[in-house]
Amino acid sequence: PYECSVCKKTFNQSGNLKVHMRTHTCERPYECSVCKKTFNQIGNLTLKVHLQMHTVKRPYECSVCKKNFLNSGKLKLHMRTHTGERPQQCSVCKKNFFDSGKLKVHLQMHTVKRPYGCSGCKKRFFNTGNLKVHMRTHTGERPYECSVCKKNFLNSGKLKVHMQTHTGERPYECSVCKKTFNQSGNLKVHLQMHTVKRPYECSVCKKTFLNTGNLKRHMQMHNDKETI
Repeated sequence: PYECSVCKKTFNQSGNLKVHMRTHTCERPYECSVCKKTFNQIGNLTLKVHLQMHTVKRPYECSVCKKNFLNSGKLKLHMRTHTGERPQQCSVCKKNFFDSGKLKVHLQMHTVKRPYGCSGCKKRFFNTGNLKVHMRTHTGERPYECSVCKKNFLNSGKLKVHMQTHTGERPYECSVCKKTFNQSGNLKVHLQMHTVKRPYECSVCKKTFLNTGNLKRHMQMHNDKETI
């Protein structure tokens, strides 16, 4: 058998070991010719499936954001981003996830060897790239500089989000009310306003809320008006 030198996992074929090693090196050599997204495999589970997004008819439509899917199963998983449902639970730390795939990746935190250790806090990582980024939290290094205000950031992703404060770019739009956001995560949270049940109602104006805390803060607005 062929053994991984990092995590000691074994494989029957050298080709399978080669593909597996990319999970440690983060190498993604296969690029989609349409959107330039990269993948670590070209076969059935990665690039090949992704290409269907650009070519195959997607007849199942989300009633909230109008995004289309290849089958009802994928639509069902997607709906959880609107409802907040996380039915897959980690048996070790009890954290919940949208689907079994994300849970499977998470479980590696508890089981897979992390050979690259931080000399500062002893936290361990799967690959040297993640360790390098983490080390910046100790060294204070922020190599990505904003060309407008000269503020520095730990990684290119944080710089990209920051640049939107200068450009005013808000590329993520709610398909229901057309409100825009600068991050997809903020849009995801916002969409729950349109889909999740809001059982707590204001007795004054009938506006509804997700929890009692939000209702309590809202009621203060009415109380303040009465005291003016």
